[in-house]
Parts: sequence; C-alpha cells; structure tokens
Amino acid sequence: MAKLVIRRLIYMVPTMFAISVVTFLIIQLPPGDFLSTYIAELSSRGDAVDTRLVEALRERYGLNDPIYVQYYQWISHIVLQGDFGDSFLYRRPVADLIWNRLGLTIALAVATLLVSWAIAFPIGVYSAVKQHSAGDYAFTFIGFLGLATPNFLLALIFVWISFNYFGQSVGGLFSPEFADAAWNLGKVLDLLSHVWVPVLIIGMAGTASLIRVLRANLLDELRKPYVTTARAKGLPEWRIILKYPVRMALGPFISTAGWLLPSLIGGEVLVSIVIGLDTTGPLLVEALISQDMYLAGSFILILATLTVIGTLLSDLLLAWWDPRIRYAEG
Repeated sequence: MAKLVIRRLIYMVPTMFAISVVTFLIIQLPPGDFLSTYIAELSSRGDAVDTRLVEALRERYGLNDPIYVQYYQWISHIVLQGDFGDSFLYRRPVADLIWNRLGLTIALAVATLLVSWAIAFPIGVYSAVKQHSAGDYAFTFIGFLGLATPNFLLALIFVWISFNYFGQSVGGLFSPEFADAAWNLGKVLDLLSHVWVPVLIIGMAGTASLIRVLRANLLDELRKPYVTTARAKGLPEWRIILKYPVRMALGPFISTAGWLLPSLIGGEVLVSIVIGLDTTGPLLVEALISQDMYLAGSFILILATLTVIGTLLSDLLLAWWDPRIRYAEG
C-alpha cells in the first residue's frame, strides 16, 4: 500500500504541472481579455472610456506581458504564496470569492452523495436479488428515466410545479428572512427545509446510475461458484448475499467517494443557475462569460486538482476495500 501511495503522489507532480499549463492556455484562447470586453460594453452604452485607466489596469495585471510571463506570475503566486490573484469583475481577491461560497457547496455535495448512496444501495440489491420481478422492472424504468432526464430540465419542472400548484418558490437555499442572518438554529432548520429540492434534483442521475451499476455487478457475483458453495453449506440467504456478493459489488460506491471533491467546485452549474443557488457553479459561469482570467483560471485549476486528489482517494479506498487491487498494484 505504501508503494502505491508514493507512486501515485509522484505521478501527481507532472500531472498538476500539465494541468496548470493547459488551464492557463484555455483561459487565454478566447480573443481579447476582460478589459477588452469591458471597453466594448462601455462603448455599446455610449459611456466614455478612460484610456489611461485601461492602460494602468493592463500594466497592473500584467496583461501586456507575454503569455509565458503571465503564466509564471500566476502559478508562482499560487504555489509560493497561495495567492490566486484578484478578480477583474468583482474587484476582490479570488480566494475570498471562492471560499465564501464553498461552505454551502460542500454541504450540498455531501448531502447529495449520502442521499444517493442511501437510496441506491437497497434498490440496487433488491433489483439484483429479485431480477425480472415487477419491482425490478419498475425501478429499472425509473432509473432509465432518471438517466435520460437532464438535471436542469428536472429543476425547471420542479420550479414550475412548485409555483403553479403550491404558490411557492423553490429558488435558493434560504428563506428571505434568513438569507443575510447570522447562523443559528433557525437558519439551519430553514436550510434543511430547502436543501432537499436541489439534493433530489442533482442526485437523480447519479442515483439512477449507481442502481444500474450495483445491480449489474451484483448479478454477476450471484452467479459465481462461491455463492453456490455457500448455499450448499446451508447458510441463510440474506447472510450469503450481504456478506459475500454485496461486498464484492460495492466497488462503484467506494469509487464515487472520490467524485465528491471535484463536485465541491463544479457541482451542477445549470441546476444552481435555474434554482438560484449561491454555490460556486454560477460564479464560474460569470467568470467565463466576462473573461475574468484569474477567477476562471483558479476555478478550473482547483477543479482539476480536486479531480486528481479525488481519483487518488478513490484508488486508495478501493485498494483498502479489495485486497486483489493491492496485490495487482504491489
């Protein structure tokens, strides 16, 4: 296990360097920059453009420097100082903008993951054990429906039903009276009363996918000789299923734990925009539209970094859960 960890950590260094380069190049690909977009917007409104101010901003943010110089300044500040730069759009440090929204995003991602596991596990086991039953067909139909329906469309349906039939809005994570209030028991309870809607919408496709994968894996395990041998020894059916096949089929549940980290930043961007959630997703979209280089680049870099770390954690959890993986890696 130690060799596996060391080898993966060594691989992460060149991987993260390549990711940082590609991230910066992607941000630089669109023509122009934030100041060009800002000038065009002022001109379209007929407002005067202070050229001296524009040149001062270009000099301040190093936009006149060659691209490799801009990259070096950006990545060196992040690595050596933990400074992600300042947002052009919000005129605030990028780190403050990200961390201010990260708490709610973490809560939403964790709640979605736990609910997905809690729903997918019993349904997946039931569908495999009761293959071709009426319940199996019903859950299969619901699962395919969940996989085929885009989350943002599901969010629009929820918003329409809630407004037309119940006269209520499902937007946001807090009621108006708690939106700017300090954290207390009332605000926590208000959050719990609102969070179930985005959790249900965001977790729909993931839950359906987990059900299908767990069902398929468990069906494969139930047909193996060791299950037949256990039954021949007279072991109770529930014990045979839970102790052996289910354990071997739980790989997808273990691996999805690593998906949690990148989802903290990316999340479901379109769902957050439709429902009006103050998470990190809408902030990333605004940064990309306005060509806010440091804000968008930091988002993409953090998302890629969390993806790499999440993949490492998933591999380690799978190696701990299944000794065959440790043997293969050793």
